Amino acid sequence: MSTSSNTMRRTPPGILLIRRIRGKDWSLKSYRYIILLLTFIAYASYHASRKPSSIVKSVLYPESLKSSDPPWPVGNVFIKQEFPGLGANSLVNEGWYPFNGTDGTSKLGEIDVAFLACYSSGMYVAGHLGDTLDLRLFLTAGMIGSGIFVGLFGMGYFWNIHVFWFYLSMQMVAGLFQATGWPSVVAVIGNWLGKRKRGLIMGIWNAHTSVGNISGSLLAAAVLDYGWGWSFIVPGALIALAGVLVYLFLAAYPEDVGFSGANASSAEEEDQIRKGAVVNENSSNHKEGSGSRKGIGLSEACFIPGVIPFALCLFFSKLVAYTFLYWLPFYLSQTEIGGEYMSVKSAGNLSTLFDVGGIVGGVMAGYISDKLNARATTAATFMLAAIPSMVLYRIYGNISCTINILLMMIAGLFVNGPYALITTAVSADLGTHRSLRGDSRALATVTAIIDGTGSVGAALGPLITGFLSTKGWDTVFMMLTAGALIASLLLSQLVIAEFSERTRKPLPSSHGQQTQEGKTTAISSHHLFVTCLTYAFWLQLQDRNPF
Repeated sequence: MSTSSNTMRRTPPGILLIRRIRGKDWSLKSYRYIILLLTFIAYASYHASRKPSSIVKSVLYPESLKSSDPPWPVGNVFIKQEFPGLGANSLVNEGWYPFNGTDGTSKLGEIDVAFLACYSSGMYVAGHLGDTLDLRLFLTAGMIGSGIFVGLFGMGYFWNIHVFWFYLSMQMVAGLFQATGWPSVVAVIGNWLGKRKRGLIMGIWNAHTSVGNISGSLLAAAVLDYGWGWSFIVPGALIALAGVLVYLFLAAYPEDVGFSGANASSAEEEDQIRKGAVVNENSSNHKEGSGSRKGIGLSEACFIPGVIPFALCLFFSKLVAYTFLYWLPFYLSQTEIGGEYMSVKSAGNLSTLFDVGGIVGGVMAGYISDKLNARATTAATFMLAAIPSMVLYRIYGNISCTINILLMMIAGLFVNGPYALITTAVSADLGTHRSLRGDSRALATVTAIIDGTGSVGAALGPLITGFLSTKGWDTVFMMLTAGALIASLLLSQLVIAEFSERTRKPLPSSHGQQTQEGKTTAISSHHLFVTCLTYAFWLQLQDRNPF
């Protein structure tokens, strides 16, 4: 291999070793499967390393500890409300200073907000760096760095540290390293997959979030009896080991392993690749790999058509989704369902079904957007459908546990569907937009802008809910429905453009202008109808007045 080829393509060492052992290379299809698996493992480990803080809160601040039963799915799933101070389940843990005082919940909340703030702000920088540096090395450094600082948080237990600023700083630095994950994995997937079936594939692939959350919870809970520090050290070691796996085997670009144009967008292009469009190692005409691509700046990426509308849409979409993520267990424990109140643990177990609906919604949104070739229309429709689903859940969710589960999963489907679609397929589409003309890379930068903006909403939603919940849950659900409506309206222009593209006909300019105005009026009328329908639901809710 020539010196030029070595500098332009950086083949992962693990793949080089396997080539020597096997005596031949993998096919393009095999590489795509490997990339999907590696990125799935990588981001699942990111989410798994974020879960320990929620698991150990009941140990650090023991007032929230109601039961000593094993965690779901080992223990009971749905049990009635239990009260501390009676029998074998009475509190014996004194907590961990400085989190066991009267302001313990505030300090735990400050750590969560600090993590999200550093995560969302670091996303913008991480996206640009991901497009400038070698994605494989960048992702590896982020995963190992995350593992180190998550583990250091847990080491506070063994070092007997009781200084609040130590734990706060560990979470803040961990948040910065965690910001490297999402832009990088989406960029890698976008490099390897064309637009054909991208929505469906990424919808299924996006299940890594739930897999990571569940595995992280179970892993942290399994070692909790040995000391809460292990609940951080074990997931931290897991993401660090996954980072080593990424370093050894992840080819960030098809060109890194000798393929050119592997992100084909049509069946014909893929057929050409399968027929032998493999780059000759001594050729100087191949496309550039990880070593020599230029990135674009944040301001340039913002001017890519669709980036700003989708970023603002995700702001409100994540605001709604993360409010459910952080507050749904508390809401369930405070709401009478079928004439009974459930325990905190049971509420947490029940709330996981919202994510199950979200997985289905992500796959559905991806499949529909592929079939219609209309990402904005699909996302806007799902957000509009989320409005009545949330209102119905608030009004009728307390009738019985069965109805609550059904309505919760439906709400999760419509709330998480567009969130999953925008953060995956849409980001990958825009990062390879035709306006870039193939002379620069913007996948990680675009993903960072979109998801970074969404993460700001993810931090604000739960924070605002903390204040609004004191005025009653009706106010919280009004905020959620308003957020979903705004998210859909922000995509109106893109929806009109998609609709125009599908129905474009060779008409005179004046007639075409009238048709465009008619489409705009029709869509605006549709939004007005949904708004009136939402208002009618709330009138019924106020008449019922459950509180």
